[in-house]
Amino acid sequence: MFRRLSIESESAATGGASFDRRFFLKCALASGASLGAGGVVQPAAGMPAAAQPQQSDAQFVVEARFYDKQPNRRIKCKLCPRACVVGDKERGYCGARENRGGTYYSLVHSRVCAAHVDPIEKKPLFHYLPGSLAFSLATAGCNVNCKFCQNWDISQVRPEQIAAEYLPPYRIAQLAQQYGCPSIAYTYSEPVIFSEYMMDTADAGHESGVRSVVVSNGYIQQEALKAAYGKMDAVKIDLKAFNEKYYHDVVTGQLKPVLETLTTLRKMGKWTEVVYLVVPTLNDSEAEFTGLARWVKANLGPDVPLHFTQFHPQYLLKNLPITPVSTLDRAKAIADAEGLHFVYIGNVPGHPAQNTYCPQCKRLLVERVGFTAGKMLIRKNACPFCGRHIPGIWHT
Repeated sequence: MFRRLSIESESAATGGASFDRRFFLKCALASGASLGAGGVVQPAAGMPAAAQPQQSDAQFVVEARFYDKQPNRRIKCKLCPRACVVGDKERGYCGARENRGGTYYSLVHSRVCAAHVDPIEKKPLFHYLPGSLAFSLATAGCNVNCKFCQNWDISQVRPEQIAAEYLPPYRIAQLAQQYGCPSIAYTYSEPVIFSEYMMDTADAGHESGVRSVVVSNGYIQQEALKAAYGKMDAVKIDLKAFNEKYYHDVVTGQLKPVLETLTTLRKMGKWTEVVYLVVPTLNDSEAEFTGLARWVKANLGPDVPLHFTQFHPQYLLKNLPITPVSTLDRAKAIADAEGLHFVYIGNVPGHPAQNTYCPQCKRLLVERVGFTAGKMLIRKNACPFCGRHIPGIWHT
C-alpha cells in the first residue's frame, strides 16, 4: 500500500546510514505500519493524497496547550511567534491545529508519518552520546516554509494529506527500547507544531529510561519553549542565517525569535548544538560568518558546537549549486579565529572537520566516518591526554 522515501541528514546531506534491510522490516512490523527503511510513509505510487481512503482523525486530536480563547469563538495561538488568530473551523499557518467551536486542537498527536532508526550523528548531534542510535519520528506540518527544505513533502502538507500511523507515546518508548535506542528524536518536519505529542512522548520515554532530543528551527514562543524543550535532554537548532532578510525571503520566518530561543536554552542549561546550512550567494558572506561566530561566542559561549553544513539543491532552490567545500572551510576558519572551540563541517564525507579535537592539546578525541562515530577517547568528560574538560553528554 505504501511506498517509502529516503530521509537524508537533517542538514540536507546526500546520503544516509546503511542498516540491514531486515532490521527495518522488523521495525515496520513491530509498529504495525510500513515504517523504517525509507523513513517516510507516503501514499501508494500514482495515487494522489486526495484519493486516499479518509481516515478518522479522532484518535489524533487533543486540545492544544498553548493558546488563549478570544471573543466570538476565536483563539490566539501561543505556540510559535506567528501568534495566529484563528476563527472557528479554521486552522493556523502550520495546518496542524484547528479551532473547533472556540477550542484549539492539535490534529497530529501520535500521528506519525515518518519513523526511522538513525545514528545520533545524523541529527547532527556530535557531543551527545556519540555512536548511539535514536528512534526518530515526525508528524506532518511546519511553521515555516524553507525554500531548501528536503522533507517538504511531509512538512508542507496537512495531516490528512499523507498516510500516517497511530503511535501513542508509550509505544514509541517501547520501540526505542526494542531497537537499542537510548534516545527518541523529534525531527524531519518541525517538532514545534507537535509539541503536545513530543512532551507526552518524552515523559513516557523518561519513565522507561529513554531520553529525548529535538531537531528544531527554534521558531517558538518562550512559554512553549520552556515547557516543551524543558523535557528534552539535548537540542539541535537550525540557525538558517544571520540576517532578517534571509529569514523573510527564504524561510518565511524571523531571526530574532530563534536567537531568543538559543539564549533561553543556554540559560536553561540544555545541551544545545547549532547548525548553519551554508547556501551559496544567500548566506555565505564573510561578514555573516563573522557576525554569527561573534554572536555565538558572546551569547552561548565558545564551547557550543557550531556545524557549517553543505547545501544541496532541493525543493524551491534547485537553481543554486552545491556549497563549495572551500566556502565551508572559510566559514570554519573565521569561526575558529573568533575563538569558537568546536566548529564542524557537515555533509562532506571524510572531511577532517567532522572529527572532535581537544581545543587545548589538539589531539583527536572522536573520529567520525560518515554518520558513524568510530574512535571515541573522551573519558569522564575530559581529554585523556591533557585533562581539558570537553563539554557534552558523552556517556549514558
